[in-house]
Order: sequence, then C-alpha cells, then structure tokens
Amino acid sequence: MSEQKQKHEASDYNLSINEKKILIDLGELECTIPKTLAEKTSLKPEAAMQSAFLLEEKGLAKVDEEFSVNYTITGEGVEYADNGLPERQIVEYISEPVAIDDLKNQLSPKMVGIAIGWLKKKGWADVKNSMIMPSVNSPEIGDDEKILSRFKQYAQEPDKSGIAFTEKELLEKDSEKSALKDLLKRKLVIKNEEKYRYVSITNQGRKLVSQGIEIEEEITQLTSQLLKTGEWKNKNFRSYNIHTPPKPVYGAKIHPYQRLINQMRQIFIEMGFTEIKGEIIQSSFWNFDALFQPQDHPARDMQDTFHLESTSEIDEECKDNVCAMHEHGGDISSTGWGGLWDENIARRNVLRTHTTAVTIKYLADNPEPPVKAFCIDRAYRRETIDPTHLPEFEQLEGVVMDKNMSFANLLGCLAEFYHRMGFENVRFRPGYFPYTEPSVEPEVYIDGMGWIELGGAGIFRKEVTDPLGIKHPVLAWGLGVSRVAMLKLGLRDLRELYQSDIDWIRKSEVCRL
Repeated sequence: MSEQKQKHEASDYNLSINEKKILIDLGELECTIPKTLAEKTSLKPEAAMQSAFLLEEKGLAKVDEEFSVNYTITGEGVEYADNGLPERQIVEYISEPVAIDDLKNQLSPKMVGIAIGWLKKKGWADVKNSMIMPSVNSPEIGDDEKILSRFKQYAQEPDKSGIAFTEKELLEKDSEKSALKDLLKRKLVIKNEEKYRYVSITNQGRKLVSQGIEIEEEITQLTSQLLKTGEWKNKNFRSYNIHTPPKPVYGAKIHPYQRLINQMRQIFIEMGFTEIKGEIIQSSFWNFDALFQPQDHPARDMQDTFHLESTSEIDEECKDNVCAMHEHGGDISSTGWGGLWDENIARRNVLRTHTTAVTIKYLADNPEPPVKAFCIDRAYRRETIDPTHLPEFEQLEGVVMDKNMSFANLLGCLAEFYHRMGFENVRFRPGYFPYTEPSVEPEVYIDGMGWIELGGAGIFRKEVTDPLGIKHPVLAWGLGVSRVAMLKLGLRDLRELYQSDIDWIRKSEVCRL
C-alpha cells in the first residue's frame, strides 16, 4: 500500500494530535491504565482519558471499567471492638431497672444516648417512663459484634493491619449482611467503592498504527495574522467534521425542589399569610409540653428525637400555666395527664421535630387576633433512611387565629392551597393528633396511585391555647413538603431530591402540567 494511501486512511478518522499520541503508545502498550498512559504521552490524565474516549467512539480503542467494593473499620469501630458496643456495655452493667439520667451520670450521656435505640431494637431492654428495664441478661453475641471482632482479629495480624476487606472475606454467612448494614449505618464501618479503568487498542487501531501515523502541528483556527503574513499556505489545517453534534446548552434554573418550596411560599403569601422563622434548636417545652404532649409520650424517645445536652430557660407564667394544664387540666373542664410535670424535662433542648414549635411560640407572643402565619422550614427526627424517610425534611406549618373561626374555615383554606398547587381532587379523612381536636388528614387523588395523604390538620385544643392566653380558635396544619415534591416531580425515592445529580437537575421540567 502506498504512503499516500496510508495517510489518507489515517486522515479519515480526523484524529487530533493527542489522539494520535495515545494511539501510537497504545500500539506499544496494548493495554494499560490511565496513569501509565498519561505518563507515556506526557499528557495530563484528564486529557489522556478524553482522547481515549474519543478513540473508543471511532472504534480504535476500548475503555473498560471495573468496580471494587471493600470495607474498613473506623476509629469508633475499633473502640467498640475492644470494649463492646454501647448496648452491650449497658446491658452487662445493669441487672435491674435504672433511670436513664442516673445511668448517664454513672457512664456517659453519649453512650447511653446511642445505646437506648439499639437496646430496644435488639430486644435486650425496654424503655418506659425514663427507665431502662433489661429484658435479657448477657445476651448472645450478635452478628454485628462478630464482624467487629473479625476486624480486630485481622488488625492484630502484621500483614493485615489497616487493610480493607471484601464482603466475601469479612462475612461467614449471608445472614450477616444485615448486621453489616447496621454497622455502616452507625458509621462503625466504612464502605469503599473504587473504580478502575483499562485502556486497550482494537484491531482497527492496530491496523492504523501499523500503516504509520504522522504527528504534525495542526491549525484549528484561522487568524488575521496567518492571513496577513501568508503563513496559512504552509500550515496543516485540521479538518472540520460538520456531522459532530454540538454540546447541548442548558439554561440556568432554580433547583426543582427549591422551586416547589418557593411556589408554596408564594401561594400562602398571596392568601394573606405572614411567613415566620424560628430556631432549629428548641426547648422540649415549646416542642412538646406547650402542645400538650405528655412527658412520657413515645415521640420523646431517643429513637424519634435528637436530644441535646444543653437546656433553655422557660417563661415563668407560661411554665406555671402549662404545668397546671398537664397535671390537673388547669382552669378548664379537662383532667390533664395527671402525675407530676417535670420542669427539668421541659428545659432540655432538642432539634425541633416539627415546625409547630415555631408557630406555637409565635402565637404565644401574639395572642390577639387576627393571626395568619406560616413557616416552611426543616425539621429533624431519628428516622431510618429509606425511599420515603430521611432524618431531616421540610415541613410547611400554618395557623389562623381569629374570632369565630370554624372547622369549615380550616377545610376551605387547605382545599384552596392544594387546588392552587395543581391537585384537582382533595378530600379530608378524620385523624388523631395529640394537640388538635377535631383533626383531619388531607388527601389528594393521583392517577395510577389513588388517594395520597399529605399531612395533618385540626383545631388546637383548649389545653394548648388556654395556658398561653389565646382566647380564640386556632386553625393549624402541618404538611409534608417532600411528599408533595415526590408527587409533583414524579419521583419514587425521596433521596433523589438531595442527590448532586447535575444531569437530573438540567433535564427536569420547569413545570409539570
């Protein structure tokens, strides 16, 4: 084959200088990793891989990817491998029911806080009335403890210290996979995912290299200087491929979730509401007690609430009124919850479990009608992460307080909001909440899914309003923003709202009709 014919075949591929360098070196190496290829061609790894992908599109090279998953133990995991998991230490320390506060003083508040949920989950102890009651003495070694002990065993071997292990090396039976997931959730073990790339030359690429590839300087842009001096006559111009599609251009836009939050905010502002804000850290008094939730309510368990070590001061007048309401029903025809109300429990700080803590405080500060306020902000609960639950989420909370407000006004207000959000069919199902009576759960109809519940609403009980000096009916509701977002954006997994997926953000609809 003539030299002219060889050059013609090489030019057919419209190879750049970098692509030619990569292809020539691949002819020598046959198969290699990106780092070696970059060093061989004196290119940056990013530039080398970009050229390799372009050669793959032209059938001259092939890029293969392999994934490796292994596990390593964290510093906290090493500590528990040596001393035992918190729940193991607690259950072996106690032999009879003990107060949680006493146990925190004897051991560590952090350890006790971690252990309570796992003691209940494993069935080793029960928690009731702020007491830990052991169910099992010296329970059998669990799969999670066995896995930690294997890490400890491997770490003691000189040739295995600090090495990551695959699932096959770490687990002895399939049933231990669940325990490994728990250790990952507790951040005692870390999962490492690594991706390896290999670049190889194809038969077509070898043929082209064997024919000879000439590397010449190429001009990609015709400048005025080249035209004035006439240098363009002696230059080699890179051919222009008119069939290469241009890169898509995506216009800037607000994140779909933030766009939905802005829409909800605008609807309530247009309906005459005032937006309010409040602190993420709230006292248990405003988060629970002021809402007439008993101090032994399950919502206060460590499993549901993020409890903090700090405390807050409580307004004396509000405190006395709420105390009387809890203990004997105050000055209204209520019996309260009975027992003794503990101010120390009420002063403990928590991460707010709902934005109702913000609206009830606002009402206490503004007891004279009319009040129309809403809060759209983040709340926090100790939830297990799955497609429909996250430990932090947005909630839309609203209240209307005025003379002669009725249950019908509440339903009308909520129906108007959901209609403006684009839901044509709205209905209300009777519900129960500790601080409202009557209570309802709004539902909207979605084709293919049926009726979907989107929150809770009702009229604040007198046990809530009377201690705060509020003399008129209060319409209240709390709506799950993320659940509405899943319906509006057509998502099946709540986690997609928070993933850094630029491709999804670029291609998501600005609006869904």
